[in-house]
Amino acid sequence: MIPELFHLGPVAISPFGPAMVAAFVVAWAQLRWGLKRLGQHDEEGASALLLAAGVGGILGAKVYYALLYADWRLLFDRSGLVWYGGLVGGTLAVLWAARRRGMPLLAVVDAGAPAVAAGYAVGRIGCFLVGDDYGVATRLPWGVRFPYGLPFPTTAGNMRAFGGHVDPGLAADELVPVHPTQLYETAAALFVVVVCRQLLRRGVRPGATAVAGFGMLAAERFLVEFLRAKDDVLFSGFTLAQLISVALLAGLGWWWSRLRRREA
Repeated sequence: MIPELFHLGPVAISPFGPAMVAAFVVAWAQLRWGLKRLGQHDEEGASALLLAAGVGGILGAKVYYALLYADWRLLFDRSGLVWYGGLVGGTLAVLWAARRRGMPLLAVVDAGAPAVAAGYAVGRIGCFLVGDDYGVATRLPWGVRFPYGLPFPTTAGNMRAFGGHVDPGLAADELVPVHPTQLYETAAALFVVVVCRQLLRRGVRPGATAVAGFGMLAAERFLVEFLRAKDDVLFSGFTLAQLISVALLAGLGWWWSRLRRREA
């Protein structure tokens, strides 16, 4: 893995920084395409929404991280860009920006679903390059060893606490392969992009693309949590991210039923 790319003075730049920039660029391009497809030809609109998503998403991710560990000092830590915190913060900021610009909210969320998935796919590649958010130990041939993993390398001693197959005869400091869950999420997010783009091309009813896209992202996160090396198990073996996924799926179902009743 690549802990650092280069230095800007005393600041070390890891692959995650450029990957995050690339994620925003890809998300902006997809958002602009989606808005045009839905008849919203406001070039400045896509840029304004992306700016709102960036600011709100980063703030939401950091606040979530600080709340999760009950330590507000983590707001100023370089790590801690948590997906669901970013999704909530970014969504609220985008809806606020869209309302200020007088953009139709259903068009914004429909165009936003594949944009979020596209940015997420690229961002997870950055996580893979720095060895963050990897999975439990595995014997599968595509397992990856992370000598510079976050929060620690994938040594046998470290990974025994998270389950998976770790040979009991291995020394504690020997690296073991783990599930590259970051790449699993990249592949799943790209699938969501393809599906959402097809829905937009077909001209499905307003809101359907958003429900499908965000619903698939929530289901993906719920499932991948079973393979991730996590220590935040809460209720009956489920993590906080899984509980939020279930809540998001329920919320999307409720919202979709309201849209259908309005149409009826």
